[in-house]
Amino acid sequence: MKHDIQTSLKIRTLHSVEDLEAVRRLESLVWSFEDSVPVNQSVAVVKNGGFILGAYYQEKLIGFQYSFPGFDGKKVYLVSHSLGIHPDFRKFGIGEILKRAQRKTAGEMGYDVITWTYDPLETVNGNLNLHKLGAVVRTYIPNIYGEMSDQLNAGIATDRFLVEWWVRQSKSNNVLGNNLHSAVDLKECEHGWLVEKVDLTLRHHHISVSVPGHFQEIKRADLSLALDWRKKTRDVFSHYLNHGWIVTDLVKDKKHHGQYQYLMEKGNHHYANQTNHS
Repeated sequence: MKHDIQTSLKIRTLHSVEDLEAVRRLESLVWSFEDSVPVNQSVAVVKNGGFILGAYYQEKLIGFQYSFPGFDGKKVYLVSHSLGIHPDFRKFGIGEILKRAQRKTAGEMGYDVITWTYDPLETVNGNLNLHKLGAVVRTYIPNIYGEMSDQLNAGIATDRFLVEWWVRQSKSNNVLGNNLHSAVDLKECEHGWLVEKVDLTLRHHHISVSVPGHFQEIKRADLSLALDWRKKTRDVFSHYLNHGWIVTDLVKDKKHHGQYQYLMEKGNHHYANQTNHS
């Protein structure tokens, strides 16, 4: 079924009020009516350097991707604001298809880089953003949205990675070898693993940071453990990113069941001269 949906999927750029109203209805279904973008705002975005992509299956809108232009005082870039998939069509790879269409459209419009944020402890997002799409991270933003009451964010600070996805450059595959050093030591506990020790003194060119594979389950089972993961990983990522490391990939942690590892590189010249949008 996944193959049939993907091969039948049609992606197009949306402009009309009718199409943008359909996006608003789908957005309300995915999140809530209060969180959906008003059509008058969507119209303004698509007429002023942004775009909204729609994914159609059998003439039905089942996914969308919303982007608008950003400016940091020096350079214009594309901000990937939101992506939503109809609940009946999740886990079919439609999000990745929309993201790749976004990159193609951005390149055609003259953008060099696309940025967005995500929670580094949400490894499903990390797998898509870094491992599949090939984006990188150079910035960690603590509690960017403040306290939020929704199911995913309630009770914990909204820390985020700022993703950079370069439109006209490809990222080389990471090679794991003997030179990979871990910035955290783990200890097994009742609900998985906890960070026993962090190391902020590493001077190697390749390091790793382990994170849970099912963070929401930890939150439900042991909020104090989840809060500890947030604090410890905030300390590690903030330190190394501020000292020139780059997060380049997310892979399964072969030593600790249920864990993933972020891979970080020091002084990656491929990205060293790029503008950091923060």
